[in-house]
Amino acid sequence: MNLYRQSIILFGIVLPVLIGAAVIGVCFMLKSKMVASFENKQTHYRSYEQSRIGALEIEAKIGRQRPHVERWARELSEETASAVNNHLRSISEKLPSKEFSTTGFDRTNAPGGFGSISAQRSSQLRIGLRGTYRSVQRAFLELETRMPQLQLQELRIDPASSQASLLNINVSYTAWEN
Repeated sequence: MNLYRQSIILFGIVLPVLIGAAVIGVCFMLKSKMVASFENKQTHYRSYEQSRIGALEIEAKIGRQRPHVERWARELSEETASAVNNHLRSISEKLPSKEFSTTGFDRTNAPGGFGSISAQRSSQLRIGLRGTYRSVQRAFLELETRMPQLQLQELRIDPASSQASLLNINVSYTAWEN
């Protein structure tokens, strides 16, 4: 029996304990990897859900703004010079003729100001006006509200020689086009 004692201890006790410990170690390692993978996937899922909800909110906001975007696309597709002339004509109809008049209008196709260094299409508009400060200010407000694609480049104000209450105003705009 002494002869087999060493083999019995080695193959009957030590080797099964080592194999069992290795199996338990592998199981713990697999469990920790599965837990880490599960937590990683939960984190990605939460991030995905937040992004999806944010995208749905943005789509809802865009959906409400779609009519405005379409209107702006129509505004930008119109010929700028004629649109400005039409708007100035309708604005001058609302203001008293003694306080506001258009003295000149010039359009150059060559971009100027910021338009010359931008890839976006633009044209240069020069408008001459005569009127009281209040009337001209209201006209500018109305024009720039109707056409926000106009960017002011230059504004010159001189007193009119004929009447002290009137001003001669020369304004230069860059008109951004589609």
